[in-house]
Amino acid sequence: MKPRVVAIVPARMASSRFPGKPMAAIRGVPMIGHCYFRTAMAKTVEETYVATCDKEIFDYVRSVGGKAVMTADTHERCSDRTAEAMLKIEAETGKKIDIVAMVQGDEPMVRPEMIDDAVNLLLKDPSCPIACLMSVIESEAELEDPNCVKVVTDLEGRALYFSRETIPTRRKGAGSDFPRYRQVAIIPFRRDYLLRFNGLKPTPLEIAESVDLMRCLEHGDPVRMAVTAPTVGVDTPADLARAEAAMKNDPLISKYAAGAAAK
Repeated sequence: MKPRVVAIVPARMASSRFPGKPMAAIRGVPMIGHCYFRTAMAKTVEETYVATCDKEIFDYVRSVGGKAVMTADTHERCSDRTAEAMLKIEAETGKKIDIVAMVQGDEPMVRPEMIDDAVNLLLKDPSCPIACLMSVIESEAELEDPNCVKVVTDLEGRALYFSRETIPTRRKGAGSDFPRYRQVAIIPFRRDYLLRFNGLKPTPLEIAESVDLMRCLEHGDPVRMAVTAPTVGVDTPADLARAEAAMKNDPLISKYAAGAAAK
């Protein structure tokens, strides 16, 4: 049988770096609206939900015809919020989810094919428990930005390490023309692996790097990576301005903007 794939977009208003950012407008549409509607266009996804602990986000998504799930306000990680939402969706629909595609609510430039590319990594490899996307780092500022999570992979495209520091080294063989990649927060999990992941305690390198996916690597679980187009993840108001400029002529917006403006 065809695996059931559900996308979940976790979002909360209490961001330490940019409070209220899910409802910040980009091209007249709240950022969470861009994430929801663009994710729902993915061909591999059966249903899309927003998972939130904030009634403002919940009410907005429902007002524009979207699906939303209220979650606890105690979650510190997106994966915990996603897992709670996944179990609630299963209970409400009576249908088990095979793969949950977690698309963080601060990726307003996500494209449907990006989600399909990430999900297909799991569909094509039954042994793969989790996947993620990465894009080429295009500027020195991005390379030095601690909000930009860098990743290096092995020759088969499996993640070797994630860091907020510059990796690999710029010395010796890894010169200025060496390709460097950043994590793009589109992460499909197999259902049971998501529950396993959340059941594990944070690991030393995960804590040191402040990157959740290090927990997978420290437990010996492979993270399959695929290269995608550059995006602008929004962590700060300055990122929001960059996303606004980058999405000026985005053709996808016309497919949902009329029904996605905040009510």
